Amino acid sequence: MDSALARLRAGGLVAFPTETVYGLGADARRAEAVARVFAVKGRPANNPLIVHVADIEMARTCTSAWTIAAQRLADEYWPGPLSIILPRAEIIPPIVTAGGPNVALRMPDHPLTLELLKKFKGPLVGPSANRSGGVSPTAAEHVLAEFEPSQALVLDGGACKTGIESTVVDLTGEEPLVRRPGLIGIHELRKILPNVRAADPLMDAVADAVAGSGSALPSPGLLDRHYAPKSRAVLFRGGDWAELVEAEGALGVTVLTHAPRVPVAGVELVPMPSFAVPYAAALYATLRAVDAGSPRLIAIEEPPRDAAVPADADLWAAIADRLRRATVPWGTA
Repeated sequence: MDSALARLRAGGLVAFPTETVYGLGADARRAEAVARVFAVKGRPANNPLIVHVADIEMARTCTSAWTIAAQRLADEYWPGPLSIILPRAEIIPPIVTAGGPNVALRMPDHPLTLELLKKFKGPLVGPSANRSGGVSPTAAEHVLAEFEPSQALVLDGGACKTGIESTVVDLTGEEPLVRRPGLIGIHELRKILPNVRAADPLMDAVADAVAGSGSALPSPGLLDRHYAPKSRAVLFRGGDWAELVEAEGALGVTVLTHAPRVPVAGVELVPMPSFAVPYAAALYATLRAVDAGSPRLIAIEEPPRDAAVPADADLWAAIADRLRRATVPWGTA
């Protein structure tokens, strides 16, 4: 802990665990420290960062308008996998928000990182601790495989318990808007904010257009290609299993499936959980393990489109969002 604090105070980088994924931390108040995060990750300058805080008091220093809605969300879901977009305060330099007027704030649910934030006595940026566009890290060894010790000190807090990244809710407009789906679904959020709605289906196209123009994206997590393995990856529907094998052949194909499959010679079947919560927790670690074998193709069965429980349906939709972005071909986004 002392080494991590010293590194941060010197303007360096520290990778820290959260309940979702490992974050690449730097002092959110120092532009030069934040610039190192962008440089080390190779992150596009117009892709804003989430700022991590120890408590609501620290969050209030990072925004110029802490609203009643923000207080209600924080009271209910912090610490936890929810990021709240609010107007940026002056102590947060524009580089954090990619030059935009708003900042995303979150209080992570991990004792080691909460201790780090409290002892540091300041907010930390914390995008996923991996090269931009790649599979997010959910264990310390994933981070160590990405960066040299000179680039980032790694705090080992064990495996992340929930997997996929936080839900992002934008409170800066006329009505609350879910910019990125995550572990806290829209049905759950409506218990606190009845008028919250999901981003327009065209938001991805808008985000792509903004990304191409160099303007600030409205939220983290909107790049079209993201969370992606190095190997070629595709999605397939369960009913298209036979067509997939026929079209792609079998040799060198690894299949992630949440349904029983009859083994095919040359195809490596990797069973995935059939329930949303354990699937989310296992997704990134499984993708990294499979990708390490350099298969010719990673074929991933699409998540279920319907679920009897609204919370499960919301989480499957968030998983589908990550898988869609993970299977965009390299060089196309």
